[in-house]
Amino acid sequence: MPKPLPEAVIDVVIPALNEERSLPMVLADLPRELVRRIVVADNGSTDATASLAHQGGAVIVPAPRPGYGSACLSALAWLRDHEPPEIVVFLDADYSDHPDELPRLIAPILAGEAELVIGSRALGSREPGALLPQARAGNLVACLLIRLLYGHMYTDLGPFRAILWHRLEELRMGDPNFGWTAEMQVKALRHGLKVSEVPVSYRRRIGVSKITGTVAGTLRAGYKILWTVLRYSIGNRPKVDSR
Repeated sequence: MPKPLPEAVIDVVIPALNEERSLPMVLADLPRELVRRIVVADNGSTDATASLAHQGGAVIVPAPRPGYGSACLSALAWLRDHEPPEIVVFLDADYSDHPDELPRLIAPILAGEAELVIGSRALGSREPGALLPQARAGNLVACLLIRLLYGHMYTDLGPFRAILWHRLEELRMGDPNFGWTAEMQVKALRHGLKVSEVPVSYRRRIGVSKITGTVAGTLRAGYKILWTVLRYSIGNRPKVDSR
């Protein structure tokens, strides 16, 4: 059973690729009184993303290898060498997530009720058109497959999430691209983490999605997510601890 953490040290990781229009709004909406550091993993941006991140008070970590997971891994490597936090929060740079809902996301961890919390767009309110049909279908299929193979029903593979640092380190994350969120969620089940979901709001992103914005991107992401769910199911039955 995780212990309550009423005054935890919290760092936020934001993978970013050419998000100069949206990133300043993400940074402005984060509740800074709760966050020690914001780490923006710049995944090879060619616009003003890095300079705007710096102006917004974030630490910029270069992540030259393409891929969402690669950006997250670069940020985690930096944190590992610079006084790691107790809790890591991940969210996207496109302003589709609501950064001001961070207190809702971390509440179960602070109360000692969870070690990984997924912000579920399926359980929360969504702006019309925010979650494209292909994304909704992919989420549903992946979550059903996780239930079949791991015995736990997630409702979403949403990017807005929080996890205890020491438990995240146990997962030995490695996916460099589309499988990152699924990898974390299935590995959490295999490692017996206490997992939970909270409803979060979701709006139309600023700009075009690098994944679901194209047919090719959607197909690649769908294949990788399903393969990730399948590959980690091989072996002993996971120890599920969920609410």
